[in-house]
Amino acid sequence: MCGRYAASRRPEDLAGIFEIEKWEPEETLDPDYNVAPTKEVYAVLDRPLKDADSPKPVRQLRRLKWGLVPSWAKTPEGGARMINARAETVHEKPSYRRAFAARRCIVPADGYYEWVTGVTERDLEVEGKKKRPRKQPYFVTPADGSVFAMAGLYEFWRDKTLPDDHPRAWWVTCSVITTEAESSPLAVAPAEGPRALADIHPRMPLMLGPDRWDAWLDPARTDVEDLRSLLAPPPEGLMRAYPVSTAVSNVRNNGPELLKELEGPEEGTLF
Repeated sequence: MCGRYAASRRPEDLAGIFEIEKWEPEETLDPDYNVAPTKEVYAVLDRPLKDADSPKPVRQLRRLKWGLVPSWAKTPEGGARMINARAETVHEKPSYRRAFAARRCIVPADGYYEWVTGVTERDLEVEGKKKRPRKQPYFVTPADGSVFAMAGLYEFWRDKTLPDDHPRAWWVTCSVITTEAESSPLAVAPAEGPRALADIHPRMPLMLGPDRWDAWLDPARTDVEDLRSLLAPPPEGLMRAYPVSTAVSNVRNNGPELLKELEGPEEGTLF
């Protein structure tokens, strides 16, 4: 799954990478090194501009809330649980299938965090007592330093308890699509610990290469089987992973120090 990631690129940088045509300076987000569910995040999407004369889609950088709320939901409370959609079933799940057909986006990231505990409860028995391990976080990122373009979906939800002109009458939310984690060796692996992404977690965000960005964002593409072909995992051997401080485990911690590479797992953590 993907439950935490880092996104520190400025909108100006993202505009250049994704050929953004429209973004609002007042919607600028601060760099976030500990993005958690329900936070506002950047998303790249192709959509006609509101009140524009032309119906032609325009590539935009928008602020969305992470945790998809289906348009038919009675309340938005379930959004925090809908941060991920599985690539294998996204086209058929009631909560995602309409967005999959018409409202796709890219959620840009530096990389994502995943926590590892490579021990069993039996390994933790000490004199007949159970010892709770501290999980070691790892940061997974493209080895070449490029953007991690996560495949995503977005949806609109109307809060019917508010008048039309209320600034919070409409919610725009998103979800990140996940796929099976690679079992092939990492491009750069830590000195000790996992050697492949599948050793860290069985799932990972689905990363789209630049050759698929236009097709994925194109709202005119609605054929389900055609769209499913875009969900193929990226080529193997593109990623690196390294241990980072357990400080990232607390969502209140935020800063570039969270991405600092450690020489090995922190003392007191187990792999």
